Amino acid sequence: MITDPAISVFDDRRCALGEGPFWHPERGQAFWFDILGRRMLGVDGSARQHWQFDEYVSAAGWIDRDRLLVASQTALTVFDLVTGRIGQSWPLEAGNVLTRSNDGRADPMGGFWIGTMSINKPRGQRGAIYRFYRGEIRKLYDRIGVSNAICFAPDGRTAYYADTDTSMIMRQTLDAEGWPAGPPAVFVDLTAEKLRPDGAVVDSDGNLWNAQFGAARVVCYGADGAMRRVIEVPARQTTCPAFIGADLDRLMITTAAEGQDGPSDGMTFVIDGLQATGQAEYRVKLN
Repeated sequence: MITDPAISVFDDRRCALGEGPFWHPERGQAFWFDILGRRMLGVDGSARQHWQFDEYVSAAGWIDRDRLLVASQTALTVFDLVTGRIGQSWPLEAGNVLTRSNDGRADPMGGFWIGTMSINKPRGQRGAIYRFYRGEIRKLYDRIGVSNAICFAPDGRTAYYADTDTSMIMRQTLDAEGWPAGPPAVFVDLTAEKLRPDGAVVDSDGNLWNAQFGAARVVCYGADGAMRRVIEVPARQTTCPAFIGADLDRLMITTAAEGQDGPSDGMTFVIDGLQATGQAEYRVKLN
């Protein structure tokens, strides 16, 4: 029997544009980003943390206990959580002043997928989705408006992504090294409802949980694309979910305060009692 989930505030620091939540499995710690605030946030037990950057930052994957691969406006960069030092860096549209990074996640083979988008409106289709793999960044898709919903099924051979502006979540078959094999196919089409798919994560049973920007909700879709559950969130602009906690059974949700004036807009929430379990975030391999 599925009980009603309990929704509470995980962190009341308001993010202009919250994004990129993830659970570090070795540190047992949640991290997320405020893109427009150019900062990464964290919670370590009862201690609240933040790291300030010089440019937009949006997503990360873990390399080891103390190092992350952080996606910024112009690069993928190794960042040391303990010292705050910047390490090796790989350019990401560094010569394009019109774009920044957005949604990203590590894949089962140790790669890291990262999307880009236009900084200002009108956006057009200036963005793209790339894969970093063992020291190389390769473009996978271009002509993207707002890159989002990058996540991976437990089978290790299925990726998902979305261009929020198209209202469609795509499914992509992967080869043994994690590269796209064949063309993508539509997984969920939200054009009729005029909904905007934002960040997403896949649980251990293969269900995809998608934050829908402007709709104040996260929706669960089965592996067949059928809607399974709708979870209402007390902030209109939900941006990205992630499973957190020692048992990966809590769903953390970032939101955006930009353009909103509600008291909860921009806060980060957590949902308990979903009776769903996430996958551990994959480690990023540098070489």
